[in-house]
Amino acid sequence: MASNPGKFARTLKSMLTTALIVAVSVGVTLFFSSKASQVSSLLDVTLSEPKPLELPKPIFSSLEPFTVTLRTDRSTRILYVAITLRLDNETSRRLVAEFMPEVRDRILRTLAEQNADHIQTPKGRSELVALLDEAIEQPYVPQPIGPSVNSVLFTAFVIQ
Repeated sequence: MASNPGKFARTLKSMLTTALIVAVSVGVTLFFSSKASQVSSLLDVTLSEPKPLELPKPIFSSLEPFTVTLRTDRSTRILYVAITLRLDNETSRRLVAEFMPEVRDRILRTLAEQNADHIQTPKGRSELVALLDEAIEQPYVPQPIGPSVNSVLFTAFVIQ
């Protein structure tokens, strides 16, 4: 009987060791499989197609066409021009609409100062765009700042 308790203790010790090894291996397997799924989901997020960036819709304000007499020392010519403004934000669009008579006056005054031969050239038109942009962006009383104009676009431009 003396060998029986020793044999029982060894068997019990062997079974406990086996159970401990099984428990540790199951735990390690679960740990690494959860880490693998996290890495896999992270890879899915980084490898998936990026969502296209939504750009803000452009804000345009079309102005009624202008007809201006351009006088030089030797001739009189007529400028017919239609202008559309591309504005940076909705506040600028509202400001242009609210002060439209002043906007049109500033544009007419700027156009009337031009030389017909000069504004027929690409360089002359570029300079005219810059002058119009500057005139339109000036503040309108009582507003502290003027509209933010992205670009001045000619939709019709005829000199006769």
